[in-house]
Amino acid sequence: MEQMCEEAIIKFLKENSEPLPNQSYGIGYRAAIYLVDGTYLPCIIFRNSKIIVEHAIRRFKDEQTGKSIFKDAKHGYYDTVKTFVTKGNCVNAYDIAKVEKSKYAFPISTLYKIHGEALMSWTGFVAKMKDGKSFTFGTTFLTEFFDMPKGYSVDDIVEIINHSYISKTGEVKSYYADSFNPLGENPVDDNDIYRERPYFECYLDNL
Repeated sequence: MEQMCEEAIIKFLKENSEPLPNQSYGIGYRAAIYLVDGTYLPCIIFRNSKIIVEHAIRRFKDEQTGKSIFKDAKHGYYDTVKTFVTKGNCVNAYDIAKVEKSKYAFPISTLYKIHGEALMSWTGFVAKMKDGKSFTFGTTFLTEFFDMPKGYSVDDIVEIINHSYISKTGEVKSYYADSFNPLGENPVDDNDIYRERPYFECYLDNL
């Protein structure tokens, strides 16, 4: 497969992907891509490189001058640099052959209805579909992409019921209900929860 030029990538993103704000990393555009070798990546976020580069420079300077909250850490500067250069999943723009919409990216209007932790380090919710069926979703942190039930698309979601789950008896239950015991038996089978998906990132100077 032939390489897709950066201008074409940006044009597709501007026309087909809703901008997703992020306070730390700036605007992101969610998509799916094919690499030049045919590899398919269903979840990727494109961002402008400026914000993350400036953030890294600022963090490095703070560590070097002792202004960081980690100034007393033995390897604060080393660990900060290590985080920026070795962590995360990154794709080079010149390895991309095709960009398309991701089937795992919820519309922004749907994402904004998901908020707050239902339990410690757990955001759980129920998504109701156009045909009336409901499914349990959950995430420990990420919300950019979610697995979807077979036969449904993200555009089929008509309602988000926060802090809820589908019980083993098929009822919509609240994590906040008096009957819920966070230390008891899991009220929903883990295999019935549609979870967050990991994703790659690609930085474009002109996005």
